[in-house]
Amino acid sequence: MQIDLTSSIIRAYWTLKVENVGPSSASEVLLAFPPTQAKNIALIQASIPEGKRKKKTYVPLSIHPTTLPGTPNDAQLFSISLLNPLKTGETAVLEVLLILTHSLEPFPAEIGQSEPQLVYYRDSAVMLSPYHIKEQITYIKTPSTEVESYSRVDPTNHVGAELRYGRYDDHPPYSFSPILVHFENNNPFAVVEELTRVVEVSHWGSLQVTEHYKLVHAGARHKGIFSRLEYQSRAAVGGMSSFRHLLAILPPRVHSVYYRDEIGNISTSHLRGDSQKSELQIEPRYPLFGGWKSTFVIGYGLPLKDFLFEASDGRRYLNFSFGCPLMETVVDKLVIKVVLPEGSKNPSAAVTFPIAQKLETSFSYLDIVGRPTVVLEKENVVPEHNTFFQVYYSFSPVFMLAEPLMLAVAFFLFFIACIAYLHVDLSIRKS
Repeated sequence: MQIDLTSSIIRAYWTLKVENVGPSSASEVLLAFPPTQAKNIALIQASIPEGKRKKKTYVPLSIHPTTLPGTPNDAQLFSISLLNPLKTGETAVLEVLLILTHSLEPFPAEIGQSEPQLVYYRDSAVMLSPYHIKEQITYIKTPSTEVESYSRVDPTNHVGAELRYGRYDDHPPYSFSPILVHFENNNPFAVVEELTRVVEVSHWGSLQVTEHYKLVHAGARHKGIFSRLEYQSRAAVGGMSSFRHLLAILPPRVHSVYYRDEIGNISTSHLRGDSQKSELQIEPRYPLFGGWKSTFVIGYGLPLKDFLFEASDGRRYLNFSFGCPLMETVVDKLVIKVVLPEGSKNPSAAVTFPIAQKLETSFSYLDIVGRPTVVLEKENVVPEHNTFFQVYYSFSPVFMLAEPLMLAVAFFLFFIACIAYLHVDLSIRKS
């Protein structure tokens, strides 16, 4: 097991070799997590590696929460469904990716402007498992060699920026050996408390995206006063754990990009792109220290033909990216609103992970009955959620003529009114 603590998002990579020692075939493998860890799980994926090292491929497996009577310590269980049942005496190798958020605790909770940020990480040297563990080794990688302290569960070894726990042999089910690692982590703890992305589809050839951010530095809170002179004089380290630049990865061929906050447009942004992606580097009006917040809006346009397609059944569908464009950022609450053209019918979304979904009606210029809007909501979003989702809907091309006809009729009535006004004598005189 390898645990990566080099950023504010924790990524654990498990390689599990399981053996069926029961009397019958097994079609699932259970994973267990303590309740304090289960509430912070942002994503969990499982796969089976196939082939040799250089030509290894990974076959994804279905995984979902489950319950089991008699589970101790309120442990949260997840079930991995195997492609082929594991017969008695057979073994299988599983690869599991576990991503945790809000699992690093700043200590001390408040630091000065130029002080390093220290955090706690809590876990178990022996993984919590409903099965007997025959053998286990755990590696923990920290951002640097600055490790203040760590728990010792022999055998334990610390070399450079890596801690090794184990090898541990023959532990009974639901064994738990708590460990605590106290180390320095000055990486940005960027958390978007709420992100609303509005994607407006126009069949006249454009896709307009507007993103509303509420950003906070979720690390150790800043204490004392802020000295810009000290901040600039220590340009190499800045405010240690503070950050002032954010990088957003946008689709290629983006245009009409703007970046503004409540005061107005912010000119400190740089856009560069190629055929694969566009990179937008933005800088808030002030550097962000622990506990400080910033709200801003990013907007841009995209060519419709890159994202709108026709399905085999005749329906149209939008293929767009989920998640947050900002690099290495946690989103506590993400709301995506896909505003479809007026006249669209039977909209539905297809996403590869569980989300909340509902329908609304939005109104814009020249709308009569409103535009169907698909609203997708998800909490605890990480960069690994930035996969494509689809919104399917039916649309008749005749509705594209509605707005031009409305404008034509309006101009026609206006000219008729002008002609009538010029030809009608409204003056008062004796008959």
